[in-house]
Parts: sequence; structure tokens; C-alpha cells
Amino acid sequence: MNLKRVLSFFKSKPFFVGILILTQLLVLIILIVLLSYQFYWFYILSLILSFIASVYIVNREDNPSFKILWVLLIMSVPLMGGLFYVLFGGRKVPKELRIRDQRSFEEFAQVMKQNQSMIEALQQHAPTAYKQANYCWHSGFFPVYTNCEVTYFPLGENMFDSLLTELKKAKKFIFLEYFIIAEGIMWNSILDILKDKVKEGVDVRLIYDDFGCITTMPPHYFENLQRYGIKTKGFNPIEPHLALQMNNRDHRKIVVIDGEAAYTGGVNLADEYINRYERFGHWKDMGVLVRGSAVQTFTVLFLQFWNFDEEVKSDPMQFVSNAQTYAESGYVIPFCDSPTDDDYVGQQTHINLINSANHYLYASTPYLVIDQEMRMALTLAAKNGVDVRLLVPHIPDKKIVFEVTRSNYERLIQSGVKIYEYTPGFVHGKVMLTDDRSAVVGTVNMDYRSYYLHYECGVWLYQTSCLKDIRRDFEESFACSHQVTLEECQSISIFRRFFRAFLNIISPVM
Repeated sequence: MNLKRVLSFFKSKPFFVGILILTQLLVLIILIVLLSYQFYWFYILSLILSFIASVYIVNREDNPSFKILWVLLIMSVPLMGGLFYVLFGGRKVPKELRIRDQRSFEEFAQVMKQNQSMIEALQQHAPTAYKQANYCWHSGFFPVYTNCEVTYFPLGENMFDSLLTELKKAKKFIFLEYFIIAEGIMWNSILDILKDKVKEGVDVRLIYDDFGCITTMPPHYFENLQRYGIKTKGFNPIEPHLALQMNNRDHRKIVVIDGEAAYTGGVNLADEYINRYERFGHWKDMGVLVRGSAVQTFTVLFLQFWNFDEEVKSDPMQFVSNAQTYAESGYVIPFCDSPTDDDYVGQQTHINLINSANHYLYASTPYLVIDQEMRMALTLAAKNGVDVRLLVPHIPDKKIVFEVTRSNYERLIQSGVKIYEYTPGFVHGKVMLTDDRSAVVGTVNMDYRSYYLHYECGVWLYQTSCLKDIRRDFEESFACSHQVTLEECQSISIFRRFFRAFLNIISPVM
């Protein structure tokens, strides 16, 4: 069995892509070294380029952690550092993605409309919510909605049961967008419904991330879905190019059904997310179901991606229904984040929530790979007397990244932040809650990839009835978790402390 897996890996796309990229990198390095030995002026120009690149990096508007990493790299290998920064630095995003996103942004701005009377009401009665609503509108044209019903799911299996029920009700269309899809009970159950719905005349569309699914599905699997009548597209296909465009992944999870119901959260379409297959102990994930007018934003977000390479664009307004109005209080703002602009909506929404907390702040994340800005926001809140608690995994899915997560414990705990490791297993949910008043549920991890490199989405909630369910879930999770102490952090070996410090430096590329 192990031999079959090894042989299968050597035949796989990830292996061939990796080999080709490494070969290109090796050829580039050899070429630079040879040129530097043969041509004195090439050597001098390389050093000058590295110096100019270092000055540029220090002075540009960018995350300090990225700056430190690149300056250290250039100082370590001045001959190649400057050229490497020109080729790969500055969180480069492929031109194709930038053009697509710019067009999508313009189309999105034309479709979305803000409810000014609602904004004025927030300004008078809820200044904190007004600020967030203003930010969401000006950063991406994400409107605020009211009279929406939001259901919170504390586990992936709860969300899965609800999703199956809603999919069976579909009459017009089903849109699905996921980072990971894997064959198993979860996906096969959904696929059976999708095939039936296609036969009923329902418009079924699927967007999957090519990198996220590269090891979970056999080659050409998604192309075969076309035979069932399921319209399918892969996002940013992996190719053996020596470029960092593979970093820009579609990490969003969206389901839209008939323009009346939408799901988002951390749950991918694979069995470990619903605890039908155990990988890292008990898998805890969270998500939400949104009903009402806020579904409009999720519908348009999906069609933004879908329309990019279509000759005949799908008009979003043809898929936006006159959603039912629910007798629910509170406000809802679905949003997304893109690596092709300088508005880090996911991170800034988190920071807005942290800064608005007066009594408590609870947050869950699978990866606590944070920069100085986020660390200062958390520590400032704790020093201001806010009860700041972070829920992270006890059993990690990526051991190196988990070491980075733990490297942040000591400074946070010294400032008064409480950190809980989920003893039963792995936490994959991305939820933040403050003061029984506002929350964010979505796909945004507290790490560099979610904040700066990936396409993400989520929903901001203010005074919605589901907030009490989110708080109850956090309290139950804290009760079965281990609170990390400062003594534990300080008792590690010098070697491990140095190792974690090194990982912290390179964490922006992890």
C-alpha cells in the first residue's frame, strides 16, 4: 500500500510541477553565478541592484514582516537577492489576475447599492457598526443589510445536514465555490443531489481551486463533471512556471441557492470537515447560513469569478431575487478580500472588531501566524482590560506552522491574552466575536496567506440573534480546551526557542 502511494506520488501533477520549478530555479542560480564570474560588471550591477532593492523595500508601503524577510535575504546573498526580489518580491500578483479583478471590481460597483437610510440610522444609534459599514462600502462596495436570518453552525456536520436539505429545495440555480473538494461521503452526497438538480433544469455551477484540489481528486475529474451537466471551472490552474502566482489561491467557500440562501465558513467539501474521516482528532469547524437580501452579495461575488473568461457574461441581476424579509434584528455585511489591491479587508475587519471590544473578544483560528500590527491590536485590547481569548488547535495539521503559532504565545500571554488549545483535536473555524454585539464568520485565518495572498470571504454580523449561539459555542470550546500558561512557554529548550524565532522571520512565505 505504501509503495503504491509512493509510485502514485511520483506520477502526480504536484511532483512534476515541483521538479520543473526546481529545475528552472537551479538553472537561474547557475546562470547568475556563471555570469558573475565571467563578467565583472555583471557582478557589480548585481550588487547595485541588491542595494537599490533594499532601499526600495525599506521605503515602500508594505507589511514590516515582508520587509524584514526580503532585506535579510538580500543581505545573505547580495549577488542574487536583488534579482530574486525583482522576480518574486513585493507579493507579486499575475497581471491576468489584476486585470480580471479590476474589471470585476468595476462591475461589482455598478451592481451593488448602499441603503443610505440604514447607514444614517447606524450613524445615530450604533457608531461602531457605522464605522465598519463605512469601511466595507468604501473598500469594496459591500452594502449593509437588515431583516436577514442568520443560522450559526458550531460543527461542520451540522452545516452539512442543513446544506443537503437546502440543495434539495433548489428550483433555479446552485452556485458552489470551494478551495478543497475530495471524494467521500460529503462530496458524493452533494454530487448526487447536483446531478438530480441538473436533470430538473436547475443551473448548477462549480468553481474549485486547482491547487486546493490537486491532491484530493484524480486528473481530469472536474472536466468529467461537465458530462453530468455541471458547469465547472478551475481557479488559477497550477502550471510549472517559476513565479509566485501559485500563492494567490481561491480560499473562499460559498454556496448560493436560488438567490435565497447562502453558506460560508471554514468547511470545505471533504470528509474530515464533518468528522467522517479522522485526521487530526476531532475536527471543529464553523459556518453560517444567511437568508434574505444579504444573499445578493454572495450571488454577485460568485458571478464575479465566473464571468471572467466568459464570452457571454451572466447578468448578476438575473440571479438576484426579491429575497424574503425576515423579522430579525441586527445588520449583516457579506464581504470578500483580494490580494490584487492594497485594501486588506479581512485583516482590517478583524482589527476593527478587536479595537471595538469593551468587555471581551473571542477568536478561533487554525493558524496564529500574525504580524506586529495584529499582535499590537490583541495586546492593546488585553492591556485595556478586555478579556481576550484565542482558540487554536492542540493537534496541528501542519507541524511547522504550528511551531510558528506557538512562537506567538509568550508575548501575547505576558500582555494578558488567554490562549486555549482545543484538546480534542483540530480547530479550523475562523470566527471572531466581541461583547455579544458583533462577529465575523468566514474563511479568513489569522495568518499572512489569508490576510495578504488569498481570495477570502466572510460575513460581518451586528446584533443578530445568532450571536448568543456563537458565544455559547466558544464557552463550550474553552471548557474542553487547555489554557496555555506562561510557564509552559518559558520551559522550552533554547534550541526550540531559536527555531521558533527563525520560523517567525520566514513566516510571511509559509
